[in-house]
Amino acid sequence: MNMKRILKNKLLIPVGICVLVVAGLLYYYFLSNATGKDETQYLYVDQDDNVDSVFAKITPLLNGHGLKGYKTLVRHSSYGEHVRTGRYAIEPGDGALTLFRHIKNGLQTPINVTIPSVRTLDRLAGAVGRRLMIDSATVMNAINEAQLSRKYGYDSLTMACLFIPNTYDMYWNISVEKFLDRMAKEKDRFWNADRTSKARMMGLKPEQVVTLASIIDEETANDAEKPMVAGMYYNRLKIDMPLQADPTIKFALKKFELRRIWNNLLQVKSPYNTYINTGLPPGPIRVPSVAGIDAVLNYAHHDYLYMCAKEDFSGTHNFARTYAEHLQNAARYSKALNERGIK
Repeated sequence: MNMKRILKNKLLIPVGICVLVVAGLLYYYFLSNATGKDETQYLYVDQDDNVDSVFAKITPLLNGHGLKGYKTLVRHSSYGEHVRTGRYAIEPGDGALTLFRHIKNGLQTPINVTIPSVRTLDRLAGAVGRRLMIDSATVMNAINEAQLSRKYGYDSLTMACLFIPNTYDMYWNISVEKFLDRMAKEKDRFWNADRTSKARMMGLKPEQVVTLASIIDEETANDAEKPMVAGMYYNRLKIDMPLQADPTIKFALKKFELRRIWNNLLQVKSPYNTYINTGLPPGPIRVPSVAGIDAVLNYAHHDYLYMCAKEDFSGTHNFARTYAEHLQNAARYSKALNERGIK
């Protein structure tokens, strides 16, 4: 019995050594740090990638044993038959097995996408295209597609109302249809009971609020002054007085660089010309900021009907109750423009 036990123990030693060696190799190639880096890296897999191109992309991100472990897992799996697009985080300390499971199963890390307050929708599409797998042309084509606009309750003139400037978490490989659906959900969330009630009390629809906010954002970048500007324009709307908003002339002419609006420009034939048309233009002249929208909904109550940029070029305005007072403000501003040679 003692001899059998001794022989058994002698056999267990090499078996144990083999198990430890195998376990060590498994840990080294599949579980230990596959990157050797201290910062998070990202692997982007797009719709044109296959198993070979993914390997080429991941090669510079992994160290030697991590790459061998990843290659072994790919070779003994069906990954090549179904490559999943996405943005995959490779965290410091991740082993090849963890990384491979994420890539194979499509376990992505969300990305922050900022919807900016911009003058044109093509700029918005460009900002989105730089952050997501869908390119700017695809986004712009979807925005311009009439059927999609109707789906969300808009048309080509009001589609900017769909976008609420903010930063959102979404997956890098989101489709353009799901992206627009997400924007619609965020828009509905933004237009909560409080904001909707305030718009209704003003006698305005949400898209009309957005349109007025777009004008206010073009008039001033000073958020503190925006409720004052909103109150002035709302006073004009209530008495059916033309808004006479210079930014709408720039939009009608598509000349956003204009620094001075001369009288000869005020006759441009356009539904956006608020000098010859009363009421609001048919849609926003930019994607307005949240501050601009809330400034309309929380407009300052006053009796001003006129405003003119201050002659100190501070970006704020002088307000007036009468046209005579407004002319005095306008004369000071015109003099300041002339002194600076601004045409």
